Amino acid sequence: MKISHIEHLGIAVKSLEQAIPYYENILGMKCYSVEEVADQKVKTAFFMVGQTKIELLEATGPESTVAKFIEKKGEGIHHLAFAVEDGVENALKEVEEKGVRLIDKAPRKGAEGLNIAFLHPKSTLGVLTELCEDPEKK
Repeated sequence: MKISHIEHLGIAVKSLEQAIPYYENILGMKCYSVEEVADQKVKTAFFMVGQTKIELLEATGPESTVAKFIEKKGEGIHHLAFAVEDGVENALKEVEEKGVRLIDKAPRKGAEGLNIAFLHPKSTLGVLTELCEDPEKK
């Protein structure tokens, strides 16, 4: 697996409406996209910091993994996402062969049209890890 860069840092928030002004008015960033990912039961907001994105995640329902995360741990860093050059499917096979527990056995569509998959934090030193690829750049 070849990781090219940190694609984004996911941060769980209770409310995008309350969180976006902090990033814009205090930190001076600009939110360039807000989108709902219905099958993941989240609404996202994106900011660029150099080549890396900050993704704010707001749950759209109580059964959302983000809602459960906030209930258990509070708002804060939710996951770290890496861009992989050789495809998410290949990366999943490789890490599974090395004993990493997968949350996603196959890539799925995520925000911004990326192909994504998550690795279980119990086998990634406690960090929920997302692998991403832009299908447009294949």
